[in-house]
Amino acid sequence: MQRQTTIALLTLGCKLNYAETSTYERGFVAAGWKVVPWEEGADVFLVNTCSVTQHSDNKCRNIIRKCHRTSPGARIVVAGCYAELKRDEIKEIEGVSLVFGAKEKRKVVPDTLALMKGETISLDESYKDRSMAEEYRDISSDILPAWSGTERTRSFLKVQDGCDYFCAYCTIGFARGESRNIPIAMDLIRALNDVEGIERYRISSIEPNLLTDEIIDWISSGTKFQPHFHIPLQAGSDEILRSMGRRYDTEFFARKIDYIREKIGERVFFGIDVMAGLPGETDELFDKSYSFLADRIRPAFIHVFPYSRRPGTRADKMACQVRDGVKTERVARLQELCDRLNSDFVAANKGKKGHVLWEATNHDGQMSGYTGNYIRVSAPFDASRVGTIEEVTI
Repeated sequence: MQRQTTIALLTLGCKLNYAETSTYERGFVAAGWKVVPWEEGADVFLVNTCSVTQHSDNKCRNIIRKCHRTSPGARIVVAGCYAELKRDEIKEIEGVSLVFGAKEKRKVVPDTLALMKGETISLDESYKDRSMAEEYRDISSDILPAWSGTERTRSFLKVQDGCDYFCAYCTIGFARGESRNIPIAMDLIRALNDVEGIERYRISSIEPNLLTDEIIDWISSGTKFQPHFHIPLQAGSDEILRSMGRRYDTEFFARKIDYIREKIGERVFFGIDVMAGLPGETDELFDKSYSFLADRIRPAFIHVFPYSRRPGTRADKMACQVRDGVKTERVARLQELCDRLNSDFVAANKGKKGHVLWEATNHDGQMSGYTGNYIRVSAPFDASRVGTIEEVTI
């Protein structure tokens, strides 16, 4: 009997990448390949990369090299945002056989299968010497539908890709193309709500100006969508929001949060993205941002990033860059604030009822799950309760 070809899949970055990797995985499994842990070695490594920061780029390179050290004779296939933005750089890494940019996602599985059959695959040279704007237009001609389905209790559904905003600090538009979605558009959440067998949905990330009152009103009317919103803020001062090209100000953002709390209740969970050390962020502006979060918004969680300069962006060319040491200090302050606000949120919910979806992982005899408003709770592990929703006292 012929030995199964083995493949290890590694994913870095956002939920979109995880959904795409799962879609690639189903393609390889359908072809008869066996998915294995990367540490055990494999015939093929597929690395789905992120490029949101310089740290992300470095991590991607290190993982590609680690794959090569683990199985020196393996084929390494690289996809994702880092592959789109730094294709030539990746080709020079020892062990890399194929690099797939954003417009080539549909070729990942068939071209990798062909490579392992001994067929000649020509790497796309059309990217060479082209501007980011030219790439952006080319990428935007397609979208890869994707969803993750490897867990019993959680799945990521990709319904939109790309971005039209081109904020001053960001390369997502260059890496993923313009904003586009699979054909169902705004009625999607209503259609999802009618799917039998799925009881809970969360909107993982949505721009504040796209979270309309109509959507909020509908969610609050009694739907499967949970009282949990992850909304990027990036900065809590109007001066920085304006210079970075964000499409709202702090007053708009605060009113949006107020409206959600008014319609859904004070127990709603808000996760907020914030960058520390964006160009032009003085001590005064950082303090303004900190106070906006601590005193006005009071989210349950702050996802803190230090600003990372990205070549080709407007922010990279700005003269008023913040020193790395200052960024580190500001990240630490924001992280401390996050910990405090999260503790306050959990404490405010203590003793109240919540519905928990129990997850499959067994940690030292304990299982855990999240309430609708994203508070993690634990209980003794019971396999019969995994995947069920139970009312508990927090």
